[in-house]
Amino acid sequence: MQASPVIYPAARLTGNKLILRDVEPGDAAFILSLRLDPKKNAYLSPVADDVARQAAWIEQYQRGSGQAYFIICDRDLKPLGTVRLYNANGDSFEWGSWIIVDGAAVDTAMESALIIYDYALGHLGFRDSHFEVNRENRNVWAFHERLFGARRVSESEASYHFELSHEHILAAQQRYRRFLPQPVAVERAAAPDQAG
Repeated sequence: MQASPVIYPAARLTGNKLILRDVEPGDAAFILSLRLDPKKNAYLSPVADDVARQAAWIEQYQRGSGQAYFIICDRDLKPLGTVRLYNANGDSFEWGSWIIVDGAAVDTAMESALIIYDYALGHLGFRDSHFEVNRENRNVWAFHERLFGARRVSESEASYHFELSHEHILAAQQRYRRFLPQPVAVERAAAPDQAG
C-alpha cells in the first residue's frame, strides 16, 4: 500500500510572472499588514496586532512539518500576498491563508492558485483538494466554483466546505495554461528533521 503524500515547504516555487517563496520571520510585519487590513480581515480568523508573536509563529512553523506557507511575490520579489498548504487528508490537501494585496496584477490570483495546484499534484503527489471559504467571501468561493469547478460539500454557520477533484484540477490547469505555460520550478527547502 502506497503511503499518503505529505506537505512540506519549498524554498521557492517559480511560475510565469510570480515566485512563491517560503515564509520567514522577517515577513511578520507584511503578513500582519494583510491580516489587519479592514477590507481583508472580515473573512479571516482574528489575529493580535503583535509582530513579535507573528514572527514566533513563523519560527514554530519552520521547526514543524505538515504545511507549507508562502509569500507570493512578483519576479523582483516584491511581496504581493500569502498562501498556505496544510491539513493533508489521504491524497487530498487543504489550502488557504490566501490574501493578495490591493493593486496586484489581475492575474495574480489565477497564477498563484495554479502554482499551488502544480506544486501539490506535480511535486507532492496529491490528487485532490479540500478547503473552506467564509460564506460572505463571495468573490473567493465564486472563483473556486466558477473557474475551477469546486463542489460545495457542506456548510457551517460561517463557511462553505469545498472539494476539488483531480479531474477538475487537471482540466483547470489546461484551461488556464496561458497563466502558467510551463510547470513550476521548485527549489527545495531542507526538511525540518534535516535542518541544523
